[in-house]
Amino acid sequence: MTEISFKPQNITKILVASLKERPREVVIQRFGLGSSPKRKTLEAIGNEYGVTRERVRQIENFALDSMRKSAAIKRAKEAFQNLVDVFGKKGWVVSEKDVLDFLSKDEKTKNHIHFLLVLGDEFTKMKEDEEFHHRWTVDKKMSEQVQDSLRCLHKKIDKDDLISDKDIYEMVKSYVGDDLKKKIDEEIIRSWLKISKIVGQNNFGEWGFAQSANIHPRGMRDLAFLVLRKQGSPMHFSEVAKTISKSFSKSAHPATVHNELIKDKRFVLVGRGLYALADWGYSKGTVRDVIKNILKKNGPLSKKDINALVLKERHVKENTILVNLQNSKYFKRNKEGYYTLV
Repeated sequence: MTEISFKPQNITKILVASLKERPREVVIQRFGLGSSPKRKTLEAIGNEYGVTRERVRQIENFALDSMRKSAAIKRAKEAFQNLVDVFGKKGWVVSEKDVLDFLSKDEKTKNHIHFLLVLGDEFTKMKEDEEFHHRWTVDKKMSEQVQDSLRCLHKKIDKDDLISDKDIYEMVKSYVGDDLKKKIDEEIIRSWLKISKIVGQNNFGEWGFAQSANIHPRGMRDLAFLVLRKQGSPMHFSEVAKTISKSFSKSAHPATVHNELIKDKRFVLVGRGLYALADWGYSKGTVRDVIKNILKKNGPLSKKDINALVLKERHVKENTILVNLQNSKYFKRNKEGYYTLV
């Protein structure tokens, strides 16, 4: 089922037909309504006609006013109402990119829809600022409530946060008034989040600070971190590479990934080719180093207890642990059979 019941190109054709030749051509070129979807600048059109960009702006504004007052505008009434209904489903205020992508995949069709938004009195464009992208609304009062809610969200998100869909929906919902809570669902909240420049979503569907490496990873190490964090358990570097290629559509060579993981303090080698995140409590170093740290922290321990604690940090065979314990330079057994540091 399509979201719009009309053909945007047919409606714009009717509307621009009410104009004289020069204003019509200016509108077609400015909004990309012709054979090419490229929108021309005021300066480019001015150069073509031998007039200033300000004169082109005047012609454009005159043409828009003429169409709004023409008899043809009545024939577009149902189309405008159809678009208003779409805005209602999307939460009354929608980012320009989101609403155009939602309604069409075709760039030419998007231009025609954008033109109708500019022309329709029902729609108000709100220019981008430091917090929000270009957006359109059919209810200014409602849009202010939405933006206030998002501003509250912005203040609560730290640079390294990663938030699930469910949690961020609940956060946004907690900031809106009780009357608005009854009218919204997860799809509307998702649409609102796309207005924000502060909040972003990564390829795994997690939300966070838009400029952080968690949301916009800057290299192979950041991609590997997201993969391991999503997995929640150690992974072989070759599997990390495969997942990066699959999830981010980036070519990731296993050897390259291995080299990057070795250099980054966020990752710990816990077995043959197996990496974990240091945030999970794993410590750097060899098996011997792990045993030393365990004995420093806990004091004398039995072989069984040492095995259990080491295996929480390293994916190795028990025999490997035993071989290290037999190194008399570092470890010794006391009279009770417990191992201690030399």
